[in-house]
Amino acid sequence: MAPRQFMSQIISFSADKDFAEIFEKLIKQSGYKNRSRFIRDAALCYAEIQQKGDLMNMDGELIAEGHFVVYYQHDHGKSHKLLDLRHSDLIEVASYSHSSLKHSHACVDVIQAKGKAANLRNVIESLQNTPNVDKVEFISAPFRESGCC
Repeated sequence: MAPRQFMSQIISFSADKDFAEIFEKLIKQSGYKNRSRFIRDAALCYAEIQQKGDLMNMDGELIAEGHFVVYYQHDHGKSHKLLDLRHSDLIEVASYSHSSLKHSHACVDVIQAKGKAANLRNVIESLQNTPNVDKVEFISAPFRESGCC
């Protein structure tokens, strides 16, 4: 069987000069070096939000997966919410990683998780209301019907 070959297709759109200038700045500020990749990623992100909504607006019964990123200061045994999360019935944790950020004087845990959107929101709310937790983010994985995994 021959390997699949991907062919590019040119898609274009028109914009006024002011928008084009703002658009170029936005691409650079976002760290993209390639306009096509920026447009592709922006379109996929927008389509996903339109179809499923972001986590905070998603139907609570919808199953989502992605990564929690939690920045915090150790409280030396006073709170075990992050450890308890790994064994929670609310979400399924596939992997858990801890790092110490020396320059930022903070710790960060990255937790790959899956669960109902409502349960993921509950985890975020619980962590945000935990002493010594500085920042909580959830990066939702793209929703696809099929793919490599």
